[in-house]
Amino acid sequence: MSDLAKDAWRKYLIQLQAHPLRTKAITAGVLAGCSDAIAQKISGVKRIQFRRLLLLMLYGFAYGGPFGHFFHKLMDTIFKGKKGNSTVAKKVLLEQLTSSPWNNFLFMSYYGLVVEGRPWKLVKHKLGKDYPTIQLTAWKFWPIVGWVNYQYVPLQFRVLFSSFVASCWSIFLNLKARSPVIKNA
Repeated sequence: MSDLAKDAWRKYLIQLQAHPLRTKAITAGVLAGCSDAIAQKISGVKRIQFRRLLLLMLYGFAYGGPFGHFFHKLMDTIFKGKKGNSTVAKKVLLEQLTSSPWNNFLFMSYYGLVVEGRPWKLVKHKLGKDYPTIQLTAWKFWPIVGWVNYQYVPLQFRVLFSSFVASCWSIFLNLKARSPVIKNA
C-alpha cells in the first residue's frame, strides 16, 4: 500500500474512533454518490444528473450511515457476549426480517417521492409492482453479506463494510427503482 493510502487510512481510523457516527454518515453519503454515478453511467445517461446524485448522497449521509451505526450497536447489545455460528445465524435472520425489508421499502419510496418527484400514487404502484422481486433478490444476496459481516468484521467496521457492499447493491436498486420514461405518442 502506498504511503498516501496508508496515511489516508490511518486518518480515517482516527476519525472513526473519535467521531464514529459522523464518519459513518459521511462514508455512506460518499459511497451512495459513487454508486449513483456508476448507475447513471450504466443506464446510459450522457451527463451526470447532479441533483439526483446529491439527493442520494443525502440519503446515505442522513439515513444510511446513521441507521447502520445504531442498528449494529443494537444488534451487539441484543446478542451481547454471545458468539458462534448460532448467534451469527440469529443476527442474520433478525436483520433480514427487519432492516432488509424496511431499507428496501424506504429507498424505493425516497427514490420515487424525493429523487424523481413522483406523486405517492405512482410510487405506491411502483412499490407494488417491483418491491416483492427486489426483496426476494435481497434475501438471496444480503444473508451472505450479513454472515461475513457478523462473523468476521469488527463492530467498528461493520457499517463501512455494509456501506461498501450497499453501494454495489444500490446500483441494482437504482436501476430497478427508476421509473421508465414515458414518451408521448
